[in-house]
Amino acid sequence: MTALALGLVLAAAFIHASWNYLLKRSGGGAGLITAANLGSLVAYAPLALGVAWFSGYRFNPIHLALMAGSGMVHTVYFLLLDRAYRSGGDLSIVYPLARATGPLITVLVAIAFLGERPGTLAICGAILIGISALMLAGNPFAWHRNEARHAVGFALATGCMIAVYTLWDKVSVATWLIAPIVYDWGCNLFRCLYLVPLTQRRLPGSTMTAWRERRGVVVAIALLSPLSYILVLTAMVFTPVSLVAPAREVSILFAALMGAHLLREGDLARRAIAAVGMVLGISGLALG
Repeated sequence: MTALALGLVLAAAFIHASWNYLLKRSGGGAGLITAANLGSLVAYAPLALGVAWFSGYRFNPIHLALMAGSGMVHTVYFLLLDRAYRSGGDLSIVYPLARATGPLITVLVAIAFLGERPGTLAICGAILIGISALMLAGNPFAWHRNEARHAVGFALATGCMIAVYTLWDKVSVATWLIAPIVYDWGCNLFRCLYLVPLTQRRLPGSTMTAWRERRGVVVAIALLSPLSYILVLTAMVFTPVSLVAPAREVSILFAALMGAHLLREGDLARRAIAAVGMVLGISGLALG
């Protein structure tokens, strides 16, 4: 992995963990998720149009299908993630489970079906990151004995959605050469087309309520969520997804630290050991 790709992924990881922290702290809800996606659509429209214009973007009908499919998967991802947090799961449990499951599946599929062949050192690094992520999540046997056991199922389902959209989007930006910011904006357009009627039907007025009562959180997530993924999409244009996906897991470290220090979720010793393993794993990816 090149230094540029690693830098993009690490920056994306910190930003991603930050908006997840805000989502967890704010209490989430479908109304907030919908408001944030609508905010992203408005905020990034000028930039997406500018990039499309200056890059000479050429529309192909298949681009709509790719964006629509990704938008659908991302919609399910957002709703499952929000449900996991609202089911009583700590940030330091839900986030590691979701982030570790997704890249593991992604790497296996990329090797089996996309023909990617990462080096031995890179594979060892990816495995070490996965082990460290599970260590951050704590004792898995305790999940079934506490009130957050339902959150574990939603977190694992979220991880499956991460794997699906990562592989889908890799093909979209690397094979069809859609500019990452244009692609992400198009995907968000379809997310809004799915989310707005769904939220209005199930929770009428919740989107406006979230905007009135939690405007700061809505704006922050609206700006940070697309930015984190645009950086990842940019890295995937010139980097194998089997390297990018596990490298993104460093966001688990940031989320664990936020959970420990800002949400008082505790157990710093375990988190520190896992952090060392994660740093070593990232080093293996970079060198491999």
